[in-house]
Amino acid sequence: GLGNILALAGILTLLNTYVLYPATLKFQNAFLPRLEALYERFLTYVLGGKRPWAFFWGTVGLLFLSIVLMGTFPPKVLFFPDNQPQYLNIFVSKPIGTDLAETNEVAKDIEIQVMEVLARDEFKRPNPETGELESFLVNSVIGTVGNGTSDPNEGPQLGPTPHKARIVVNFVKFQDRRGLSTGDVLSAIREELRGYPDAEVVVTKNSDGPPQGAPINLELTGDDYDELLAASEDVLRYLRAKDYAGVEELKIDVDKRKPQMPVAIDREKARTYGLSTRDIGYTLRTALFGREVGTYKDGEDDYPINVRFAEAYRHSSDALMNQKVIFRSQSDGQIKEVPISAVATASRSTTFSAVKRKDLKRVITITSNVLEGANPTEIITDMQEDMGAELDIPSAVTWEFTGQQEEQAKEMAFLSKALLIALFLIFLIIVSQFNSVTTPFIIGFSVVFSLIGVLLGLVIFQMEFVIIMTMIGIISLAGVVVNNAIVLIDYTNLLRARRREALGLEAGESAEASTNLPFAEVNTAIIQGGKTRLRPVLLTAITTVLGLLPLAIGLNIDFVGLVTNYDPNVYVGGDNNVFWKPMSWAIIFGLTFATFLTLIIVPVMYWWIERTTYKWMGRTV
Repeated sequence: GLGNILALAGILTLLNTYVLYPATLKFQNAFLPRLEALYERFLTYVLGGKRPWAFFWGTVGLLFLSIVLMGTFPPKVLFFPDNQPQYLNIFVSKPIGTDLAETNEVAKDIEIQVMEVLARDEFKRPNPETGELESFLVNSVIGTVGNGTSDPNEGPQLGPTPHKARIVVNFVKFQDRRGLSTGDVLSAIREELRGYPDAEVVVTKNSDGPPQGAPINLELTGDDYDELLAASEDVLRYLRAKDYAGVEELKIDVDKRKPQMPVAIDREKARTYGLSTRDIGYTLRTALFGREVGTYKDGEDDYPINVRFAEAYRHSSDALMNQKVIFRSQSDGQIKEVPISAVATASRSTTFSAVKRKDLKRVITITSNVLEGANPTEIITDMQEDMGAELDIPSAVTWEFTGQQEEQAKEMAFLSKALLIALFLIFLIIVSQFNSVTTPFIIGFSVVFSLIGVLLGLVIFQMEFVIIMTMIGIISLAGVVVNNAIVLIDYTNLLRARRREALGLEAGESAEASTNLPFAEVNTAIIQGGKTRLRPVLLTAITTVLGLLPLAIGLNIDFVGLVTNYDPNVYVGGDNNVFWKPMSWAIIFGLTFATFLTLIIVPVMYWWIERTTYKWMGRTV
């Protein structure tokens, strides 16, 4: 390890001495001076005649053009990046009341189908040593039946869930997938299990970012639950009939198939025997759930003794109804025994699995995942338009798309507000620094114009607009653009002050003092300030862009492996790249265009404002 580090240090020293350092000198002494001379000639050309107006209004037009292009060719809008699955969750649900053993058989059958999909040749690659096709993409397939298998998107599930199962498919790390896409595996498994006859099956993947609702989450609210349920089923049938592309499977979160056994008590008969409904209910509860009748002591440990029916009798309606209620008569004080069936009758029916409320209003939710590559925002937009135009539901029932879309709107509003607050704080700081109101407007316009680069980059390369990461990139971009503009304007003001001092003119920050310098000198100061600050502005942009490129393209290098085993394990992409890529490209696009803004449009706006000030003070321009 240490020898490798010393050898690497020696190689880097030689590389720096004979390659990097000479290249740096050539860049500083040959390339940059020619670039500065070219920039000086171009800026002189820009500030002549009517050209400043053409460049400024051309930039304004480009801003509006970029906004129009964003509306004409809109990129996909996502809340968080669409990642490649690291693992899959296959949720299996049978009707409530299904026995655990039956659910287990269904889960086994689904697991076999999943294994058959994973064994397809399209998901195999040749073994590096033998050359034979091998399955390598999956680390494990784990199946669970019963408790702890509910879909988190359905909310908390109270009580045991013998009718549910969960199968988890874990994939190998990204760098070990040999070019295979786990998203293709997800699509293949969904297609294989689509329309499974014996159960409701939902296939999902892990999602990056904080917990969020389902991609498609439609909430219907109302006061009358029967009317609400009927309207929800109508909406569900309507949306399924539309068969929107990219929708996995729409489902409702209320199950009407939950079995129940209502026990109707004949109160007249019960009163005749001296029975109360409390006695009957307490007896049935004891038979089903048990009652503590004593305590068994073993040393210092106490164990409660509970008495209830054996499992076979707990599942028998005859045994439950024919059991006797033992009570003491209120009239004569004697112990009596009366069968429950003598005063009550049992029937079988179905009911709702749950009644859910949100903000004290009854709510039923229709949810669905989206297929790999589908955009939930576009699907929901189509659904909203169709439902608003064609669907007729009772006026007492209201509907709204929530879940991921609701969170997306909240985060977009928050980040937009954060950007405005950042710009306002920047404005206050610059006003206090420059003691000027016009300078912050120049810098503020440069921040707004930097959005041109971001918008055009997204449209030209058809990249996704990820609400969280792209907006963070735009906010970060504002800081870099402001810094470059401040450097340029501050140095231009410094050159003007030096020139006034050299000519023996009045010094100060008043409008009278600042305009006593001939405007030709101001023009020269603008050009010289831009030429002198060309290097720091360019180097800031170049270093930032080059520093972000590995993050944007997902370049991964294992430096520890390089030093210890001479194996850098270089690969492009990865799970982290999906997350950071939108932010990186937003900064790269924006900063590339903002460099042009800082070097050309900021001097143009400075020239324009100073020219207006000179005219207002009656000076010759």
